[in-house]
Amino acid sequence: MTKTKQTASPLTRRQVLKGGSALGLGAMALGLPPAWANPWGQTAAYPRGIESGPDISLAIRRETLDVAGKTARPISINDTSPGPLIRLKEGQDAVLRVTNLLEESTSIHWHGLILPPEMDGVPGVSFAGIAPGETFTYRFPVRQNGTYWYHSHSGLQEQLGHAGPLVIDAAEPEPFRYDREHVLLLTDWSFEDPATIFHNLKTGEGYYNFQERTVADFFADVQRHGFTDTAAQRAMWAEMRMSSRDIADVTGSTYTYLMNGQSPTQNWTALFKPGETQRLRVINGSAMSYFDVRIPGLTMTVVAADGQPIQPVPVEEFRIGVAETYDVLVTPEANTAYTLFAESMDRSGYASGTLAPRLGMTAPIPVRRQIADRGMEAMGSHEGMGMSGMSDMPDMDHGSRSPSSSTGMDHTEMSGMDHSNMQGMGHSPKEGMSGMAPDRADGMLPVGVAQPGSRLDRPGIGIDPDERRVLVYRDLKALRPWPDRRPPGRELELHLTGNMERYMWSFDGKKFSEVTGPIHFEKDERLRLILVNDTMMEHPIHLHGMWMELENGAGELIPRKHTLNVKPGERISALITADAEGSWAFHCHLLYHMDAGMFRVVKVA
Repeated sequence: MTKTKQTASPLTRRQVLKGGSALGLGAMALGLPPAWANPWGQTAAYPRGIESGPDISLAIRRETLDVAGKTARPISINDTSPGPLIRLKEGQDAVLRVTNLLEESTSIHWHGLILPPEMDGVPGVSFAGIAPGETFTYRFPVRQNGTYWYHSHSGLQEQLGHAGPLVIDAAEPEPFRYDREHVLLLTDWSFEDPATIFHNLKTGEGYYNFQERTVADFFADVQRHGFTDTAAQRAMWAEMRMSSRDIADVTGSTYTYLMNGQSPTQNWTALFKPGETQRLRVINGSAMSYFDVRIPGLTMTVVAADGQPIQPVPVEEFRIGVAETYDVLVTPEANTAYTLFAESMDRSGYASGTLAPRLGMTAPIPVRRQIADRGMEAMGSHEGMGMSGMSDMPDMDHGSRSPSSSTGMDHTEMSGMDHSNMQGMGHSPKEGMSGMAPDRADGMLPVGVAQPGSRLDRPGIGIDPDERRVLVYRDLKALRPWPDRRPPGRELELHLTGNMERYMWSFDGKKFSEVTGPIHFEKDERLRLILVNDTMMEHPIHLHGMWMELENGAGELIPRKHTLNVKPGERISALITADAEGSWAFHCHLLYHMDAGMFRVVKVA
């Protein structure tokens, strides 16, 4: 790890961003021209430009740019926001020199990459951050391939556009064929300052929710369900001081949803030739928004999840949680346009673009669905507790229920994510173990068996699986068993907890600022991580430095993921091989949840 003062003049603006198109090396493997040769006049498949490795320089600054047709002051990377597509190749040794031209410290985290901890880019964990005017050089071997992304891990900078796509081309032929590719980076942009958004959420958690139930909704529910049931449901939500329509904390009331940095009215267009197979690399790089993605008129075949190849799954729609990635193949045969439609989970807005054979073409925008209501499935983890008991619990976080609440780390809320006070703290490796599941004499569930309380066969709130074929976690199967076939030696159960009314988020009832040491993994141990969502919100949980193998019932073919979406009231589990020595971040990837305390550090030693 090296850090040097910035002595050269700021990087000049790229006049030509390396060829225009982000079509991939998969096309080269098929004997086609390289994507960036732009063989027939196509516009950039990722319009923010390409920086190809292994040696790349990046400059981070705050500047005036056009965002969604308006003047804004985002954080830019090499003069564009979101940042350019970074393209590496498996087997390379990457060298990425990052110059900070901001007036505050910054960082880049390479989301989903397996690399040395000091290169992971989380300030205060195993990296000091990049001070103003300094250049930090990231150096690491590229040991994987697939679709990933990068973003700031400093304060709330990610909300200001400090993010971009990362594609690693495979050293060997991939298990699927395609003719050209496009990157679809989904983000949420607000013209409000992120600190103002956070303050508003602290002031009133439903501050951005303008889709509350009305008197007309009440009478419609009475007609469907009867007065008694409807009145009981309303009373339940009122007693908990919550809304059944609290689907997303930050909504389209302040967000403009972007696809590759462009709003729906700007109509980003991906070009194709009829009969060609297109690879769409879909990345949810938003701060807070889940998206439901579909292309009306086309079937999508999902071939990779979080950068890892899976057995192909044909679907018509998939939900992508914050920080997840999915690769899909589509083969449009008709000489017509198709809408790339990413609808926010709370139905308050959408990002969109067009897949077309020619520029200037458009296709109809689907009718947006109505917001759904949280139902009793969100209460899954609260069974046996009366509603009055829930509302009486001041933190709504059940921290005393979990014996694993002694593990964790410290976090300074809204302070720039400075974790520098954490070094040297620790607990016994046995701390944090929960009671074992009773399915076997040894208290352990068989490998690959989904835990009780999981809903891995359901897509989530607001999607009707009878309307179209929708991807669910149960569909994900690896192409082959992973190398480590050992059964887990222990279990670690963590509860996802929070106080929605006061906007406090935590693991096991304790915010990052309230715990005293890291979660310990023993070097090279095999363990089962159980996540229990005691809240009524979805949480995308991300572990840095190691894979989580989702126990979804696929036996030896359980999929690897770097981010797991845990639905309200749900209990899921994953197997982990703790082969990455060092300190690693572990957190909810909803930006304001993380900054409000849903963050820990895992120490592998």
